[in-house]
Amino acid sequence: MGMSEAWLLPLLPAGAFVVLTLFGPYLPRKGDWLAIAAIFTTFALTFPIIADLTSAIAEHGPEFGGVTNSIEWMSVPGYLTLNLGVHVDAITVVMLVVVSFVALMVQVYSLGYMKGDSRYGWYYAVISLFVASMLALVLADNFLVLYFAWELVGLCSYLLIGHYSHLRSAAEAAKKAFITTRLGDVGLLIAIILLWRETGTFSIQGVIEAAQAGQIRTEVLTASVFLIFMGAMGKSAQFPFHVWLPDAMEGPTPVSALIHAATMVVAGVYLVTRTLPLFELVAGAQELILAVGLLTTFLSASMGLVMTDIKRVIAYSTLNSLGLMFVALGLGSPAAAMLYLFAHAFFKALLFLGAGSVIHATERQDVSQLGGLWSKMPLTGATFAIGALAMAGLPFLAGFWAKDEILVVATENRAVFALLLLTLPVTAMYMARLFILTFLGEAKEPEAIEHAHDGPPTMSVPLVLLAVLSVVAGFVVFDQVGRAMGFPGGIGEIIFLHEPEVFRFDVAVAIGSTLLVASGLGVGWLIWKERPGLAIIAAIVLKPVHTLLVNKYYLDDLYQAVIDRVVLMASRMLAWFDRNVVNDTIVDGSAQATGFIGYLLKFQQTGRLPNYALAIVIGIVALTLVAFSLK
Repeated sequence: MGMSEAWLLPLLPAGAFVVLTLFGPYLPRKGDWLAIAAIFTTFALTFPIIADLTSAIAEHGPEFGGVTNSIEWMSVPGYLTLNLGVHVDAITVVMLVVVSFVALMVQVYSLGYMKGDSRYGWYYAVISLFVASMLALVLADNFLVLYFAWELVGLCSYLLIGHYSHLRSAAEAAKKAFITTRLGDVGLLIAIILLWRETGTFSIQGVIEAAQAGQIRTEVLTASVFLIFMGAMGKSAQFPFHVWLPDAMEGPTPVSALIHAATMVVAGVYLVTRTLPLFELVAGAQELILAVGLLTTFLSASMGLVMTDIKRVIAYSTLNSLGLMFVALGLGSPAAAMLYLFAHAFFKALLFLGAGSVIHATERQDVSQLGGLWSKMPLTGATFAIGALAMAGLPFLAGFWAKDEILVVATENRAVFALLLLTLPVTAMYMARLFILTFLGEAKEPEAIEHAHDGPPTMSVPLVLLAVLSVVAGFVVFDQVGRAMGFPGGIGEIIFLHEPEVFRFDVAVAIGSTLLVASGLGVGWLIWKERPGLAIIAAIVLKPVHTLLVNKYYLDDLYQAVIDRVVLMASRMLAWFDRNVVNDTIVDGSAQATGFIGYLLKFQQTGRLPNYALAIVIGIVALTLVAFSLK
């Protein structure tokens, strides 16, 4: 098993989906063991692929461009050739590890969390297809396969977010996610068509080489790059498409962990990372990525301060992290973006699964109804604390190294660096708030936590493993760790845009960021633990601001107003035109005209000889008059 055989990876969970869909109700335990076995095998097979990659890099150097294995699917000679293939390089391997491991943890965790669910077998079937789609997406060597997998990821997210379809809120959230991301997907599809028309190929590497050789017209390349970014913004929930992500919490909590940590939302980050050489060729493209990332980071950080649903707070922290990844890409550092994506996968999955344990034990997910859970759920509390501190960026957890790497890159742009520093204490504050209101203090509803306890081993073991990785995952930035794994150095030595990026630890940046994070945690502790009345006073004094944040800057209301007053009104006008003009006038009108002509003609066919003789005489007289008049 090596890089050339990586196409086998998505086939395993895809095969599990087919079997579970057809025979799941007849299998023991509805076939959950089959889904887990498929993803475990997938994860295990990533290791020989990693070994093959390290050998190739050792032989060819850090500039090794990866391995492509492609076969011709269909061809129209001289016009179109469609291939099916995979491309494996360092970026692909990082994504394979993240997707397969987090999916494995989520599926094992679901054994306990989803037990007794009425659609238990269907849940495991769809989640298997979800993983297969994401694996196919990151392995695709051409835009056509990537887009097919891209759409499958969207379909699976729709099915999983709407898993509890009997609840109107879940059904609406699923539709909102599906429609919002479709807007971006249209842009991506148009970009793929434009690039194919210019280059004659769907190959991602082929398109990049053509662009770098100047074979794509500037206006086409510019339009294509911005449309690709539009697709990435939709999947990765960047402003203004961010509104679907918080509502996606209506799905089962393990689904939230998978969407946020390893599949749906990181697909956009992966797409931009993979096509970053194209963005570099277009003036203003990277600046756009940077601006959107910064705006999303600020919006999400401020809204996270006031949300009370435990899953929504974590969702806004995901938006925060995704914004940082796009900032890194906007600054031209795929290594920093992929390092954050790698570390983020573990502590974000940990946070969601920890929240799931709380919900599973208390049947509550509003922090205003929780509190005092530390004594009841010490394992969940301890692992959740690790995830929260990693998200905040406290030394020396995974989030610290990932965040500081982005800050170091940002030092070259003082304005961006200063803006990023402002978000650090805010992020630390809302993570401290979330932990304190959930696990510390007195229980707001004692009956809710009376029988609360840590989950069974199927839920606890994934929490522990993810907590360990949330501590150590960031160390892949060090050259010594990279060399120990067989690579030439840290992550910057194998993922880069132009040349390897040697890790440099900036003491001043680390101290400054740590002080800001510590101040945020301290303020959070003071407001929500030591003097909780301060939070109430602040909400009253800053009521306009608080109301603005609670209502999410009224962006959801704005979008709904546009839908109600513009989209639906336009739809009603089109419906009227379709009914009255197209259908009743053009389609039905032609039939009615034919019927009317037939009605008139029937009077000419009376069946009486005198009538026909009279018609002949009239005709002869008329023709005679015409003939004499012409003479």
